[in-house]
Amino acid sequence: MEKTNVKVYFSAKADEFSIEHFTNVLGIKPTRTYKKGEAIKRPPNPNVISRGTHYRQYTSWELGTDYEQSYDISEQLDFVLNQLVGKKEELNQLRENYELAYRFTIVIQIENNEKPAMYLDRDLFILQIP
Repeated sequence: MEKTNVKVYFSAKADEFSIEHFTNVLGIKPTRTYKKGEAIKRPPNPNVISRGTHYRQYTSWELGTDYEQSYDISEQLDFVLNQLVGKKEELNQLRENYELAYRFTIVIQIENNEKPAMYLDRDLFILQIP
């Protein structure tokens, strides 16, 4: 029987920026990065007709979880947020220097109609990364 899985990640995106500098300033190892112009690698899928090679349209730095069985997205969200605590000034300065866009993404794979709890608590807003 399949279970509901949740994945959460924070991303910093811009046309181009130094992933190495971003990583060094935060002192956090990203879970995934890619640079503008890199080929997008996708596993073979017999249900999809390939229309050639696609390339990344922007540079991205991501910090997140893998898919995990969960009935409460706050578990995965807290894991990501806890690593960003105390990084407000660094994130704001990096955003200004590189014209970055920040985003939290929550991906839910619902199985057997088992929906996880979804809410954002006060701690997310205390981070205050405008």
